[in-house]
Amino acid sequence: MKIVIAGVGEMGSHLAKMLSGNGHDITVIDSEAKALAEIASLADVITVEGDSTTFAVLRKAAVRKCDLFIAVHPVENTNILSAIMAKQLGAKKAIARIDNNEYLEPNNKEMFINMGIDYMFYPEKIAAEEVITLLGHTSTTEFVDFSGGRLSLVVFRLEPTSPLVGRELSSFSVDESASYRTVAISRDGKTLIPHGTDSYMVDDMVYIIARHDSVSEIMALSGQGNVDIKNMMILGGSRIGVQIAQAMQEDVNIKLIDYNADKAYRLAEQLEKTLIINEDGRNSEAMMEEGLSNMDAFVAVTGRSETNILTAMLAKRMGVKKVIAEVENLNYIDLADSVGVDTIINKKMVSASNIFRFTMSTDVLAIKCLTGSDAEVLEFIVKPNSPATKAAIKDLGLPSDVTIGGIVRGDKVFIASGATEIAAYDRVVVFAMPSAIAKVGYYFN
Repeated sequence: MKIVIAGVGEMGSHLAKMLSGNGHDITVIDSEAKALAEIASLADVITVEGDSTTFAVLRKAAVRKCDLFIAVHPVENTNILSAIMAKQLGAKKAIARIDNNEYLEPNNKEMFINMGIDYMFYPEKIAAEEVITLLGHTSTTEFVDFSGGRLSLVVFRLEPTSPLVGRELSSFSVDESASYRTVAISRDGKTLIPHGTDSYMVDDMVYIIARHDSVSEIMALSGQGNVDIKNMMILGGSRIGVQIAQAMQEDVNIKLIDYNADKAYRLAEQLEKTLIINEDGRNSEAMMEEGLSNMDAFVAVTGRSETNILTAMLAKRMGVKKVIAEVENLNYIDLADSVGVDTIINKKMVSASNIFRFTMSTDVLAIKCLTGSDAEVLEFIVKPNSPATKAAIKDLGLPSDVTIGGIVRGDKVFIASGATEIAAYDRVVVFAMPSAIAKVGYYFN
């Protein structure tokens, strides 16, 4: 697929590296020669220097031949205009990053679709929604619904008290009557597709596909109970922090801390039921005075990954049961994970999940790029006469780094086993490592 990315900031660079690694033909546009040289040294891309809101630059980038145009400049208006222009010049699909929730309202979104923008995404809104979901499932590090919530991906770290520790996967029968299946284990920084003789170990990050009615049972397997969030502290009056507070302030006692006095006053007017405190979150004494140790949850979403990690470590040390940190520097994710941060949020990765499905050759309802793993979870609609419908799963010849977790067929939901046969129009949830992403669509197309 030929893809043009306009804007080589953090998100544009991440998308260029990820998509070029999956064999796509990538062209990147930016007005900064230095940024283009840097991405060219890191990924196999063609670079075009210039303003993506000019016809000359868009023609030079050959957008008329591109299958997908992605506008991810820091400036929202630039993205909207360049996406509209690219579509008019012949791009098959155009996507734009936005920073305004108003544009996503149904009537307004329809106007942009009529102008040629196929999809708009607001990274901070996506990240905030992910945090809110996780705060409702506090024993998990990631939680994703598929097929309208009938299947869920539940991710958690095994505590020493977990009943799974020391047991082999073969001790759990997997057939169509099963309520869940372990599709992967992340251990010592490596993701494993487990087999029957593999055993669960303390500190394993376990990825489980489960039926909706068994999610509570699955969460108990982590060795830690679910926490009822009554008191929460948010560090950072960023867009993510504000959206979390707006969504939860009716039901939860929230303290939002920001070091900028002017912003704190504006937030106090905007968030009527949230207590706004003007303080530096790096001041541990001040954080203790504000009652950090009495919180059920702590969410660090300042613009600095280092600050978020350090304050999350402090919160964890003070006994806060659920700690979430935004870590935008990809090099710091393993560090944050190793020091005990419960959940890591990364805007680039949550946005990549939303964009990646546009690059697949078959019908993909959803993709989730996992923060603690290189792997992805995909939801396919199976087309009639596709290879997946020709034999039982164990006889399909699937790549070794692919696991089919669950299937939704009409009103029926079941966990996949080797003997399961897939039918046309099934919704299938698949766990796949990067090496298999380009191959897995073939089976359902």
